[in-house]
Amino acid sequence: SLKNSPCIDSNIIFLHSGETIYNKKGILQGQAIDSPLSDTGFKQAEAAGHYLKEVKINSVYVSDMLRAQQTAETILKHSHSCSALPINLDYLLKERSFGITEGRQMKELKELANTAGQSFLDFTPPGGETKEQVMERFKTFWEKLLQQIGDKHWDADSGSNLPLAQIQTPVEGKADDGLQDVPVHVLVVTHGAYMCEAVRYFLEELNCSIPLLSNKSHMLSLSPNTGLCRFIVTLEKENGRFRLAQIHCVFIHRVDHLKLSQE
Repeated sequence: SLKNSPCIDSNIIFLHSGETIYNKKGILQGQAIDSPLSDTGFKQAEAAGHYLKEVKINSVYVSDMLRAQQTAETILKHSHSCSALPINLDYLLKERSFGITEGRQMKELKELANTAGQSFLDFTPPGGETKEQVMERFKTFWEKLLQQIGDKHWDADSGSNLPLAQIQTPVEGKADDGLQDVPVHVLVVTHGAYMCEAVRYFLEELNCSIPLLSNKSHMLSLSPNTGLCRFIVTLEKENGRFRLAQIHCVFIHRVDHLKLSQE
């Protein structure tokens, strides 16, 4: 049982990059359009940075697209403990490719999907990535991430043991919700459609427990710009490699920081 074997708990925050001018105009970006944040996008990232400033982030992994990089840099600027942390850029975290519909109005993709009798997130436009391809790309990143967390933190932190079933999902929306004594904090800045497939993988293949007052369709919906999703992940070591023992979603698509910044 987990209680008798050493393990390490990590807080992993997934964050959808801030708004760009293209988001505002309803134009699909995908991978072909590498646009910067809009003024609103920078404000969203600033708000997320203020919200997360007390969380002692150990590692940052970011899509190699400009909007994600600018979001991560803005967040770290406000951090009390890790403003000088290096940003690990990773092409595996890129947004899903939407093929021929990139650079066109989002409504065109929705019309094509409707014609095919599918939702726009299920539909693959010509030249685009399937959901399965995006999930495979995420699985490659995820496996790499687990090994890196284990390699970096195992000796220092193994043996900390927080039974996930006892974590109650708080409703008040504080930045340290669900963290208790979790020693490792990782920030992953990526994109909306990509995050949908990451969450689907957690739910359907890893049996992730979900927050109270949440349901599968909400969890698989598109996260708003700078929406935050927190997962507490427990790793075990087996034959020299690290493997997932359990995963719990503390909150999903949280945007409390945006409300706070407007007050």
